[in-house]
Amino acid sequence: MGRYVGPSCRLCRRETTKLFLKGTKCLTEKCPVERRAYAPGQHGPTARPRKASEYARQMREKQKVRRIYGLNERQFRNTFEAVSREPGVKGTNLLVALESRLDNVVHRMGFAVSRKAARQLITHGHVEVNGRRVDIPAYRVAPGEEVRVAAASRELVAVKQAQESASRGQPPAWLSVDAGMAAGRMTERPAREAIPINAQEQLIVELYSK
Repeated sequence: MGRYVGPSCRLCRRETTKLFLKGTKCLTEKCPVERRAYAPGQHGPTARPRKASEYARQMREKQKVRRIYGLNERQFRNTFEAVSREPGVKGTNLLVALESRLDNVVHRMGFAVSRKAARQLITHGHVEVNGRRVDIPAYRVAPGEEVRVAAASRELVAVKQAQESASRGQPPAWLSVDAGMAAGRMTERPAREAIPINAQEQLIVELYSK
């Protein structure tokens, strides 16, 4: 599956919910989900709604979560298969693995306005884990590991803007952040109730278990 290069807001409208793919724009009245709260397409808001099948509900939930974290189908499926071999609840393990991705952690810490922006920071070598540069967005951060923006990159406009935006809210309870040093640490494994994602992960498990 190729990389999606179309309008990010179209994905939000397709899932009829905010996926927060455009950073601060998602919090303003310019958000297309606020202005056009219906799926995209030529028929617009007059399209006759159809009752979704169980398979359709499972597929839409998988697509929603996959798009929130910015993964393609192969990456998402591989993540699911990897966590399926771990002890515990598969759905919860899936969300924990996605939340532990380096690009998501950088975004959650407030060093990037979106996961897409976080991936760009990482691949360009601006992020360190335990003092060593890591340029792999899929790197899985473990409890106790420190994530920081490299000293030479802390004055980047993108990082400054992200920190100003992040100052309006608090990071999840499983992250400790020092905004002044552009650094943070995963203090513990994320619990399901501490993951701020509105998802029915059991539907994804049912879909992939067919």
